[in-house]
Formats: sequence, structure tokens, C-alpha cells
Amino acid sequence: MNALTEFKLAGIALPKDAAGMLDEVCEHFIEHAEVRRTGDAATLTSEIGTAHMRIEAGRLLIDLSCPTQEALQMSRTIIAEHLFYFAGDDPLELTWSGPAPRTRPANLHEITVVSASDVTPRMRRVVFACPDVTPFIGGDMHVRLLVPPKGRAPVWPGLQEDGRIAWPRGEDALVVRAYTIRAIDEERGEIAVDFLQHPAAGIATPGADFARDARPGDKAALLGPGGGGLPQAGSILLAGDETALPAIARIAAEVPAGTRMQAIIEVEDEAEEQALPTAGSLDVRWLHRAGSGNMLAQAALQAVAEMDDETFVWVACEREDVRRIRAALKSRGHDRNRIYAAWYWERERTPSSH
Repeated sequence: MNALTEFKLAGIALPKDAAGMLDEVCEHFIEHAEVRRTGDAATLTSEIGTAHMRIEAGRLLIDLSCPTQEALQMSRTIIAEHLFYFAGDDPLELTWSGPAPRTRPANLHEITVVSASDVTPRMRRVVFACPDVTPFIGGDMHVRLLVPPKGRAPVWPGLQEDGRIAWPRGEDALVVRAYTIRAIDEERGEIAVDFLQHPAAGIATPGADFARDARPGDKAALLGPGGGGLPQAGSILLAGDETALPAIARIAAEVPAGTRMQAIIEVEDEAEEQALPTAGSLDVRWLHRAGSGNMLAQAALQAVAEMDDETFVWVACEREDVRRIRAALKSRGHDRNRIYAAWYWERERTPSSH
């Protein structure tokens, strides 16, 4: 953060359980920001700003500080969206010292389909033209893809007064799914996103359906990027299933020459293996899915036990498997700054591509 930060905003949240909500905030944002927790207070620091949160008389008091007005509005929206998500069905009131502007989110980017093709039988790549790819270069990898209804002009979201996104409803309702930016072509102004095609029958897969049916000229939008930055280390352990494969592939493609990487990747079968070009050195172990639901976790835990303390550990897969790996890393006292461990799906639910 710049010492001359001047854009500030205060908020008050009235949750059912302020302590429980602060716990949720700290557990989630530890993968996206530097989190410092002291009793009933926490500070979250990221590239776009700082959020101070403290519990007082059952309320969660929030102070945001950012280097630009745009970053301040993005921070407000990120905090608001997550607080209401953590609240679930419980009541939550959230007010700010100034209302959110009734405009589009600052990080909304309109895009147009250029092409679509299959990378493997279950992974389809869609390439989009984007007027400004600069925000997606070299930083956070994750975005939310917004897909308008077929045959209708897109109606993009605005902001509610509490900072949350005001989504179009009814006939203008959007498909919204989280994905990973697989690659950026700065010269051509294009962005590639890989979509996992789910084989399970009877399960709604609107994001995968969009990729399957995408045609040049189709309109969509991206919200982001946010979260999942590229690891900066000389030695990296990568572990994930096919939902994490686009991110693993991008990391491998963008590391500097000389970076040493070990990757453990679980996919359905040999046909789902991909070439992973890199300027570094990469040792890949492909796991083909069998009856066991924790094959990846077991292999990752073994690799964690054998690695050195300087290795950056990047893990993304099922929620309980991620928790097991996090616990092992904590037990061995691995440097928190050398860990990214995020769950992309929950068992018994359909994985969503990232």
C-alpha cells in the first residue's frame, strides 16, 4: 500500500454472529490477502487496499483504505458480497459512510467470442476479444464470467447502495460462474478461458454449456480479476484436479526460466492429460481417477512431507482435501507466505471450472 493512501470508507455490519463472521472472513481471505488477526480485530491487506475490521457491541466495524477511488469501490463490493455470502440465510444489515455509486462495477470488462475449440475431450477453450487486457496480465487469475441470455442484448449489473452487485433479473438474468484466465495475448487483445465439460447427466452446467455452444461474435463480460495470483518462488509444488488445471497450466507457462516445479494433477483418464509448456523445469505426475475420492490428497500430502521449506505450495481441489493439506502444512510450520490452498468445489456437488 502507498503511504499516501487517501480514499477511505467506513462501514457497519450487523450480523447474527459477529465473531463467527470475522472467523469466516479471516479463513477465506487468507488466500487472497495478508491477514493479521488479533482477538476481535483483523486487518486484510492486498494490492488494492487495506480493510480493518473489529467487533464492537455485536457489530462488525469496517474501515477501508485504498490508493484510488476505483480500488475503494471494488474493495467495498468484495467485502459486501462476501459478508452476505457468509451470512447465508441469517439476517444481515450493512451500511456505509457513503452510498455506492449507481454505476457498473469498475472491474467489469465486456468481451466477444473469437473462437472455441476442444483442448481435450472434457476441456474446451474459448478465446475472447477484450478492448483492454492490461488488468489481466501478470496478476490475479480468477474472474467471474457473465453470460447474457441467448438472443437478448446484454444488460450488465450495477451496484446496490450497500455495495453489493445489482444483478439483472427476469429475462435479462445472467449466467455467472467463476473461471481462471488461462492465457492472455497482449498483442492481439485476446483472453483464453478453459471450461471443464462435465459428463454427469441431469446436472445443470450453464458455464460449460456456454463454452460448448459459443460462436464468434457472442457477447459476454468478465468481472475481475481477483484472487489466485501467480506464485513467486524458485521452487513450486502444484497440486490440483481438472478444475485447477487451467490455473496450473498458466502458472507453468508464466514462471521465469529456472523455476523448478513439481505438479500432481488428477484427471479422468489419459485423454485428459495436457502438454504444459514452460520456461522452467516441470515434473508432472498425472493421476487417473479411480474409485478412491482422496487419491490426489494422499499424493499431495506425501509430496508436502518430502519437500523443503523454501518450496511454494499451490493447491486447488475439493474442500475437505484442501483442509487436510492445509492442516499438514500448518503442522510442519510451513511459511504462510509460501502457501496458496483454495477449494474449488465440494464433494457431492458439481465441480465448477476455474
